[in-house]
Amino acid sequence: MRIVSLLAALLVLGGCGSTPGPAPEPSRTGAPAAAQPAAPAPPADNRPVIVAFGDSLTAGFGADTGKSYPDFLQQDLDRRGYRYRVVNAGISGETTTDALERLNTVTALRPAVAIVEFGGNDGLRGLPVSTTRANLDQIMAALKESGAQVLLAGMTLPPNYGPEYIASFQRVYSDLAAKYQVALIPFLLEGVAGTNRYMQRDGLHPTAEGNRLVAATAMRYLQPLLHK
Repeated sequence: MRIVSLLAALLVLGGCGSTPGPAPEPSRTGAPAAAQPAAPAPPADNRPVIVAFGDSLTAGFGADTGKSYPDFLQQDLDRRGYRYRVVNAGISGETTTDALERLNTVTALRPAVAIVEFGGNDGLRGLPVSTTRANLDQIMAALKESGAQVLLAGMTLPPNYGPEYIASFQRVYSDLAAKYQVALIPFLLEGVAGTNRYMQRDGLHPTAEGNRLVAATAMRYLQPLLHK
């Protein structure tokens, strides 16, 4: 009898361990409680797009995330009450040939304004100026055809590339700006290049503080193209 009683007790304890938890509490109407609705999707950002189309200078190479010149440009626009959305389409290391190959991804954004910053890697690699000119010409034409206003960012090269090559390189920007009647930043790194405080150790890319100054330079030439 003791054995039978012990087995019965064990069966009761085993049943208690597997007893299901309490059923979900019904709603006040007696129906099962309804699932919580999903959170609403965030509203679409319908602000006109300013696309910063460039290489490492646009991408913010070497600077912390959120410290590229397009990031600072967005902050400046917001502070001044301009309702535009800046898209950073910068990729480090790109030449004008690379830019031309992905141009359709930029025009697909239907930008109101495109800031075009390319050519530095062409020049540093000693590529023919005629190639840089032809590629930038096609980029400018396509962006204008898409309906975007274009702000062209001019570049220069270190003195060791020789005065003839540098002069020919710089003329590309002024010539294309005149051809397409677009705004030109004579030199994007104005007041930044050559200053240790604002340049990284490589002497080619701005620091975060340098990028802030680059954004201020871009804003001076960009502002006349904007509407509030």
